Amino acid sequence: MPQDTEKAGGTWLPAWEPEKAAFWESQGKARAWTTLILTTAALTMAFITWFLVSALVVRLPQIGFQFTPSQLFWLAAMPGLAGGTLRLIHMFLVPIWGTRHVVSLSTLSLLIPLVGWFYAVQNPATPYWVLMLLAFLAGLGGGNFSSFMPSTSMFFPKRLQGTALAIQAGIGNFGVSIVQFVTPWVIGFALLGGMAWVGEPQTMVKAGVESQVYLQNAPLVMIPFVAVFGITAWLFLKSIPITSNFSEQFDIFRSGNTWAQTSLYIMTFGAFSGLAATFPLLIRSIYGEYDGAPDPLAWAFWGPLVGSASRVIAGPVADKFGGARVTHWAGLGMLVFAGYVAWTVTTVDSLDSFPIFVAAMLALFFFAGVGNASTFKQMPMLFPPRQAGGVIGFTAAIAAYGPFFFGMLFAWSFGAFASAAPVFWGLTAFFAFNVVLNWTLYARRGAPYPC
Repeated sequence: MPQDTEKAGGTWLPAWEPEKAAFWESQGKARAWTTLILTTAALTMAFITWFLVSALVVRLPQIGFQFTPSQLFWLAAMPGLAGGTLRLIHMFLVPIWGTRHVVSLSTLSLLIPLVGWFYAVQNPATPYWVLMLLAFLAGLGGGNFSSFMPSTSMFFPKRLQGTALAIQAGIGNFGVSIVQFVTPWVIGFALLGGMAWVGEPQTMVKAGVESQVYLQNAPLVMIPFVAVFGITAWLFLKSIPITSNFSEQFDIFRSGNTWAQTSLYIMTFGAFSGLAATFPLLIRSIYGEYDGAPDPLAWAFWGPLVGSASRVIAGPVADKFGGARVTHWAGLGMLVFAGYVAWTVTTVDSLDSFPIFVAAMLALFFFAGVGNASTFKQMPMLFPPRQAGGVIGFTAAIAAYGPFFFGMLFAWSFGAFASAAPVFWGLTAFFAFNVVLNWTLYARRGAPYPC
């Protein structure tokens, strides 16, 4: 029982009652916010690791790796395949092992792909299958979300769960922008005074111009942060006594709301994660052949940055106005701008449309971020705490396949039509379906499940 474990190892708290005002003010608030800070720092490193491949893959051909566009999209997709699959496991872990063990050990597991990529990118002869394996292992970072977020939802009272989850997920999502922004800068110089163990530079050829880069720096700079945050989580986190076994947690699948919320979160986070992972390659594939082509990583980080910021901001808004209402407007925004992107990229014959394309993509990321926050407000209102944690974990797991499916869809679309337009037209239709679904079940006056 949790009480016995508390006496023996100090992992489990004897009781947790955040809905009681006296408990929350006397001890709950401080511990909940401390837990949020520590797990958010760890989640940020998880997203950095998960999306590391998206930042590296556009540079691989420039330093001598001989891969086709389809192979590059496959590499960008593999972390999504792993992230979604591992989230299906992570969603069960916190009620069994507790916050302390799950957060600390899963954070330390990120050292495996980071060290692997540190060595792999230094040799252009590294086999493709090795890079595919390392791309899959980067998905360890994606899996963490489905245990970290349900844990956080259990620490806070319902009235603050929208805000807390938006802060954690939004700041965690900043990891996507961080890795895509930091990579072009940090690979440009030798770290630690060029010590031998850091590795030799690679020759990058870009637009016929040669330069020396250290692609291994991208994973290297993240390794000490991962180690510190993992150890800190072990030392300072506790686990709350909401426990259940595997079979007990399957009751969430008997509710139709679980499946409706899953579809809504695929719309929001599935699109956010899928487009974030493929945005650099989209820019390269659509506009890379023209003179003066833009550097994908100089632009791509703006998308997840905007989406992450809007997720943080939208959390308190959803707490005030209701998650379903905010999801409705977020879905409409995503529908409009997905269609606008599709129209923009249907015919591209110069760089003239590039500013319009970027602006529409940033708007799409913005509304996806808003919807990410508002859907996570809806789930705790529809389910009791333990079930809400499971639903959050499950919906996050399915939506985490976004990078995989988007990578596959764009690989197919460019192969069959030499265009990204079919994918964006398909997204427009899917977003329209979810707007109607959310309005019918949750947002309209007299809805059967107002939330």
